Amino acid sequence: MNRRISLVLVLLMVILVGGLAIAFPRAAAAEEGAAQTYLVVYQQQKVPADAAAKIAAAGGSLTYAYDQIGVAVAQSDSARFRAALMADKRIQGVSSTAGLGVQQSDEVVEILDASGPPPGDLPNYPVADTDPLSYLQWDMVQISAPQAHAITGGSPEVLVGDIDSGVDWSHPDLAANIDFANSVSCLGGVPNQDPAAWSDQHGHGTHTAGTIAAAANGIGIVGVAPNVKIAAIKAVDADGYLYPEYVVCAFMWAATHDVDVTNNSYFVDPWLYNCRNDAEQRAVWEGLRRAIRYAMSQGVTVVASAGNENDDLAHPTVDTISPDDGTPLTREITNACGVIPAEIPGVVTVTANGNLMQKSYYSSYGVGVVELVAPGGDSRFQRTEAAARGTVLSTYPGNRYAYLQGTSMAAPHVAGVAALVVSQFGEMPQGKLAAFLSQTADPVPCPPNPFNPGPPYNYLAICQGGDGYNGFYGHGQVNALRAVMHDTGG
Repeated sequence: MNRRISLVLVLLMVILVGGLAIAFPRAAAAEEGAAQTYLVVYQQQKVPADAAAKIAAAGGSLTYAYDQIGVAVAQSDSARFRAALMADKRIQGVSSTAGLGVQQSDEVVEILDASGPPPGDLPNYPVADTDPLSYLQWDMVQISAPQAHAITGGSPEVLVGDIDSGVDWSHPDLAANIDFANSVSCLGGVPNQDPAAWSDQHGHGTHTAGTIAAAANGIGIVGVAPNVKIAAIKAVDADGYLYPEYVVCAFMWAATHDVDVTNNSYFVDPWLYNCRNDAEQRAVWEGLRRAIRYAMSQGVTVVASAGNENDDLAHPTVDTISPDDGTPLTREITNACGVIPAEIPGVVTVTANGNLMQKSYYSSYGVGVVELVAPGGDSRFQRTEAAARGTVLSTYPGNRYAYLQGTSMAAPHVAGVAALVVSQFGEMPQGKLAAFLSQTADPVPCPPNPFNPGPPYNYLAICQGGDGYNGFYGHGQVNALRAVMHDTGG
């Protein structure tokens, strides 16, 4: 699962085979004496006026301050920096982010070239799912998106922030829906609005953006909410690594730039699980929690993927694959350890299913963590006549389209439906919108336990809960039609 993506050219199609997991190998930690980046978390949710001076006195420099949440980004090449800074009793914690990056990796089955005229003006209501590749979008049929589009394709007044690897803003299926004024790169933990900075060299962000809002314009595919706007919020570098300071910046940007919904197809953690009772991880956990909760307080609905490790997030016991920037160590973990952003209270966490409506073999799960399930694909056990490859088709850099699978692909379906709801019924607080999505979902009962999709593979998982809510599917599969009709089935 840690394999790098490889490229093989076959006729007019590019086949890429790689690891399934959202995020695994981390960048190597900075060497002794090399400059490192730190998150500095203050006791009060305010950065003191003398923060730059105190950081300089400890042997560092202030990179950026997020005064609304009491978090600063600093750099230092001093081995004594953390200890010196912690002498300031106003500081709750200091954590180096060296080696904490997370590499995005989702299986690309096939990339297709696109052709057609440039996009024109997009209508607001409604749209038709008749673009050339719409017939391959089994995932949209599964959540009743075409029927929803007969009512609304979303409003261009609604803004979805896609926190990911950036977006190919020249892609003909996305160009008309990209909001340049509110797109940004957060690499380094500092906002940069130069479009060259937030372009997508990786592909992951362009794929998730297409699922959310590919235009109904006679080209390629149609997204869940094809009339809404996308703000590309780049938090993944060209090598696929994601660092905590990038994510703090991303959520603070969303909070202050009128973003209605964010899609978060990744996890952030120093190790696979981030433990709040670990002195080295506490400041990262707290800084990210504050940024996410601040965004929610400003009206941002946060949708996140559950992860691709087939782990029970509600009952974590052991981590055997971390740190993956060195030799993995086996460590016991408890509920004091969790996945960010999936396990931050209030986040709409999404698992993945395939075209047979079963949990995808890789999808993590957990009672009390999962809210919804959506199509993420399953290329091993859920290939059907409708979903021949079993994976999800969406936009890809270079005027292309790609098949990927993962909970990374599931979350943007929910983010898109959330955008349709806001378009149809107006802005609403995070909790209200999350409840709306849950109430209009199609309940999916637990399968017989233990669940194992099939030999010779061993993907055993135990589903806990009932028909109305369980750890595999939450409140059920998101339903775009019922959501825009406000049909709660009562």
